Amino acid sequence: LCTLSAESGRNKLGDLVIKFLDRDLQPSCQVACLETIRILSRDKYGLSPFTSRSAMHTLAKYAGLEYSEEVEGPRIPDSESVVEALKGLCNIIYNSVEAQEVATDLRLVCGLARRLKLYNETRSSHECKFFDLRLLFLLTALRVDVRRQLARELRGVSLLTDALESTLALKWSDIYEVVTDRLAQPLGKEETERVMEILKTLFNITFDISRREVDEEDAALYRHLAAILRHCLLRQSDGEDRTEECHGHTVNLLVNLPLMCLDVLLTPKVELGSVEYMGMNMDTVEVLLQFLDRRLDRGHKLRETLTPVLNLLTESSRVHRETRKFLRAKVLPPLRDVKNRPEVGNTLRNKLVRLMTHVDTDVKHCAAEFLFVLCKENVSRFVKYTGYGNAAGLLAARGLLAGGRGEGHYSEDEDTDTEEYREAKPNINPVTGRVEEKQPNPMDGMTEEQKEYEAMKLVSMFDKLSREQIIQPMGVTSDGRLEPLDEAAQKMLQQQESSDLDTDSD
Repeated sequence: LCTLSAESGRNKLGDLVIKFLDRDLQPSCQVACLETIRILSRDKYGLSPFTSRSAMHTLAKYAGLEYSEEVEGPRIPDSESVVEALKGLCNIIYNSVEAQEVATDLRLVCGLARRLKLYNETRSSHECKFFDLRLLFLLTALRVDVRRQLARELRGVSLLTDALESTLALKWSDIYEVVTDRLAQPLGKEETERVMEILKTLFNITFDISRREVDEEDAALYRHLAAILRHCLLRQSDGEDRTEECHGHTVNLLVNLPLMCLDVLLTPKVELGSVEYMGMNMDTVEVLLQFLDRRLDRGHKLRETLTPVLNLLTESSRVHRETRKFLRAKVLPPLRDVKNRPEVGNTLRNKLVRLMTHVDTDVKHCAAEFLFVLCKENVSRFVKYTGYGNAAGLLAARGLLAGGRGEGHYSEDEDTDTEEYREAKPNINPVTGRVEEKQPNPMDGMTEEQKEYEAMKLVSMFDKLSREQIIQPMGVTSDGRLEPLDEAAQKMLQQQESSDLDTDSD
């Protein structure tokens, strides 16, 4: 009863506050009412007074987002009441599906897009800009139709790219090259917060770009954006955690962009202090590799934190030869340690090989695919660096258990073996990927009858496990895939019967 009474009281207060806002109030009273709504809207079970069309329209009006075809531009936000209204809208839309539908119907995204066009021209406070961006992010995250509307009808990628460029205060040395000052101060806290909201919203509206055809105009826009994202990766933010978070959002967005537009990550001229490889500037790739290493060490929420950067590095390695060769030199240098298993140790190779047997299918697939591409999809080279036991999952999925190469097209430069590897190669166990001590033969000293008895005992045990469906014996087919042995035997029997019939007819 107390709970019902409290909920009823909150609803009555909410209704009352909304009615007050429809009156002509003093600014201080407006702010007090909007603050009350912000606090009440944190409770998702007490939103009914705020999710109606009239209530949402009132809040949109105070936020300066009221949409009308006749209005040339939105009211420039520069007051405490605007910020409070935006905060309330963020809470309500986040917690209520009904409010999300009403916000879409009221075309709040159009008001936000109009205000975004004035992003560079207004002197609005950080809070106004931030909550504009936060509301835009929520709408695009929660509503597919709003996402599509912002991306296509309102040219959201261009608008948000301009806002990102303005927030970072960029200077350009070339069409796709941002001037990067290595001695510059870290990006401020407020600017970092706005940058991250922009990156998250851009991620939402570019989610399906890689599945669509991109014309020249769009390709130029995405290259421009990729050049800005390169700067984001090279720029430090206010504190290590903020830098890591900002880099994470940058990587997520880079994954969405068309691969052909990522060439701008390597085009900047090599300067003093740059990481150079084959005459190319590898600063960005080096930062991504360091980012990957940190994420591997954290070991937390690997699917969310690790798969984007692994996918980005994998796909970049497929299409950019210099990137692949640089990454291979860093991740898979010529093999010297043949005494330890490939998954044992603290090198990048060791950490990635450990992931190849991870319980999360996406994580282990991404790690294996990355290493496979660095090996130019060559099975023998892949097994050499990972061990057949670790590699078997990917090879089975790709139909390569019998050896060979994947479908990728790569240059024919040969793998260079170290002297240590060449000497140890005859003694390396291909399954474990390391040199192992020779074990005594357990059948030494047995008579032929004892050997036959042990063999039949083993066959009987396998048969029992198979019949009880605890295991399923498999074999490798001629096309390199796994197949149940009983199916293979049945096919052989059918082929034999067919052959016998053909012989009889002759």
